[in-house]
Amino acid sequence: MYKSNVISRIFGKFAHTRFPKIIQYAINRIYVNYFKIDLSEFQQIETYKTLNELFTRSLNKQRILNTKEFNLISPTDSLITEFGNICNQSALQIKGKSYNVCDLLGEKIDFSNYSFLNLYLSPKDYHHYHAPCDLEILEARYFSGKLLPVNKPSLYKNDNLFAQNERVVLKIRLTYNKSTAYYVAIGALNVGKMQFLFDKSIQTNAKYGNRVIKYNNPIALKSGDEIGYFEMGSTIVLIAMANFIVKANDYVKMGDEIATLSIK
Repeated sequence: MYKSNVISRIFGKFAHTRFPKIIQYAINRIYVNYFKIDLSEFQQIETYKTLNELFTRSLNKQRILNTKEFNLISPTDSLITEFGNICNQSALQIKGKSYNVCDLLGEKIDFSNYSFLNLYLSPKDYHHYHAPCDLEILEARYFSGKLLPVNKPSLYKNDNLFAQNERVVLKIRLTYNKSTAYYVAIGALNVGKMQFLFDKSIQTNAKYGNRVIKYNNPIALKSGDEIGYFEMGSTIVLIAMANFIVKANDYVKMGDEIATLSIK
């Protein structure tokens, strides 16, 4: 067991602990103030009975999504740390540091026609992740691994970080043009759990090793449907044959248009 995984499990127990109301309110207030969290789209701070409830808070009402048949919307509220074309099976985790796409996805095919986008969720962000377009989930692949931080200092420090960390890879088929794409939820320090609403059997920060689940009846989702959530912040990586219209260091909200897809 990696040290970072143990730390994350301990922190997870603390975050799930329900303290007396006055203490819990103080914990929540400290967290909100420290990370400068905007709660205008969420419930009042005193309604969250544990720190984990605050981390995994849901929106008060559904957002207006910038959805078109041929586009991808941002699946998360997040900072774009890098994007671009995949070259020689490699993609950037941040300028000067790369990761191997085949290692990340557990699939060895030619990714030269694909592009990538890295979306970093900080501790202040809304932690739920959504479908970027109408799609079908074909497979879920769980890879056990480290839980290294995924903030900028760690991205600069660690080579191939995304492929080292625990992650769940969703192999998906896009409804618009029937192309195959990949949706990767990457764990990080203090992200002891990643939850997937369509399949509760997917357990992360788990004691068992790698696992592949194939869906004989693919799971259909509409653009903006919730896929799951992080128990604290982390990273989503999208790999698709798409033209991304955003750039590194842009901050995007779930529902913003981020890419266009090729014609059917």
